[in-house]
Amino acid sequence: MSHTLILLRHGQSEWNLENLFTGWTDVGLTTEGEEEARHAARLMVDAGLEPDVVYTSVVSGATETADATLQAAGWEDLPVKRSWRLNERHYGDLQGLDKVKTTEKYGHEQVLEWRRSYSVRPPALDPDDQRHPGHHALYDDVPRDEVPATEALADVVDRLLPYWYSDIAPDLEKGLTPLVVAHGNSIRALLKHLDDIGEEEIVALNIPTGIPLVYELDDDLEPISRRYLGDQEAAEAAAEAVARQAG
Repeated sequence: MSHTLILLRHGQSEWNLENLFTGWTDVGLTTEGEEEARHAARLMVDAGLEPDVVYTSVVSGATETADATLQAAGWEDLPVKRSWRLNERHYGDLQGLDKVKTTEKYGHEQVLEWRRSYSVRPPALDPDDQRHPGHHALYDDVPRDEVPATEALADVVDRLLPYWYSDIAPDLEKGLTPLVVAHGNSIRALLKHLDDIGEEEIVALNIPTGIPLVYELDDDLEPISRRYLGDQEAAEAAAEAVARQAG
């Protein structure tokens, strides 16, 4: 028996369009991002895939993508579970900064290390900074010592995996098909676990927006196959576009 897992990186957000570091900042989708969500719905319907349960982060980019996808596919009655553990990587004091200007200020190598290193964190937010998630009601239920002021990808792996084991994996073992709508770094964190990708290799992996990535897993939840839906060249081009982003 195989198990199906669908992963979807949220569509273009306003800050993606403006080339700003987003992280945990609550930023809505652009018109293009909404269309990417509807296109993802069409790809899943055309492939004969229908999830049984939807998982998202608590950030607008993912929640709006999930809502638009479900509406376009006619799946509005599906249960939706939201968790901060699926949030994007927290970019610390870089959040809200222009990627190009930040690169000009600190240099390409430094910004590349902050953005792509597996274990190096960007500068942390001061606890008094209003951008700190500790000031936002969305995270009132998160233990204070688990609310980050900055994160590396390694931190995203550490906070995501408990949720994988407690919620998503059990649904798969029940025979359900989860759709996980999340972010570039939280999806990369999950792929690192699923495919046992090394620390150097994972930092070079790019996830295109709005294109469902489908895994077939065995009874041990080990990957049998993975594929992007739709045109494979388009998926590769979209991933390459992510790699070219400044910063």
